[in-house]
Amino acid sequence: MKRMILTGALALVAGVSTLMAQAKAQPKASAPPVANAEQAAVQALGAAQGNPDAVIKAAEDLLTNFADTKFKDIALFMEAGAYEQKRDPEKAQVFAERTIEANPKNFQATLMLAELLAQNTRENDLDKEEKLGKSEKYANETIQLVKNAPKPRPDIADQQWEDAKKDLTAESHNALGLAALVRKKYDVAFTEFKTAADGAAHPEPAYQVREASALNSGGKYDDAIAICDKVMADQSVHPQIRQVAQAIRATAIKSGGKNTTPPAAQAAPAAPAAPAPPAAPAPPPPAEKKQ
Repeated sequence: MKRMILTGALALVAGVSTLMAQAKAQPKASAPPVANAEQAAVQALGAAQGNPDAVIKAAEDLLTNFADTKFKDIALFMEAGAYEQKRDPEKAQVFAERTIEANPKNFQATLMLAELLAQNTRENDLDKEEKLGKSEKYANETIQLVKNAPKPRPDIADQQWEDAKKDLTAESHNALGLAALVRKKYDVAFTEFKTAADGAAHPEPAYQVREASALNSGGKYDDAIAICDKVMADQSVHPQIRQVAQAIRATAIKSGGKNTTPPAAQAAPAAPAAPAPPAAPAPPPPAEKKQ
């Protein structure tokens, strides 16, 4: 299951909540009509959550009618996220890039670009190196932006913010690992995925599965099997991730890896299907760009 969609969706909700809270805080009696209209447009954007098409329309309405809105980068990022939910990576990339133009410090947009480019680049693409180079650039930018990012709101607990920064950094290393996989640099990919898995504040079994995939592709079959066994032994792992681990393990054994799991354990039924576990708490929205 794609982590970016889960954390990104929660981040959008948090962003809209902040927008609406700020909009409602404006004194209506003294606000000019245009300000009230902008407030209504922001609230419409918040109400559109959960419907990608409605988010796109509401974001466009806000940006068209209030080109200089202080919420520009957040609206653009929400539109990028809506296109990602619609499985339109090209438009998602366009709006993520526009987000960065509006606010170069929007680390959620740089992270989205890093993952979009890595996940949608194929080995035989003529512009493979250009796209992977951009992916790595955005991933490294995210790491630096997050490292130096101040707590965006005083009501956020220090530990919550530190955990959010760890998870964002881990996801950036995951993007670097994905780019390395496309280049068939399996040792680099394994190192990046391991860094992601070890550094995340909240466990993410998908990173471990990708570690195993990189090891398997690099011919280190026994090491791949060991990681898969570890993932499969965790009963809290989502069934979809467990299935991927089983497939990688089977491939590693077929390629010559040692099957060290007792037959009884192999025959044990997988955990019953359940709803996807909740994603790691999303970071608060990036600080607004000061006009």
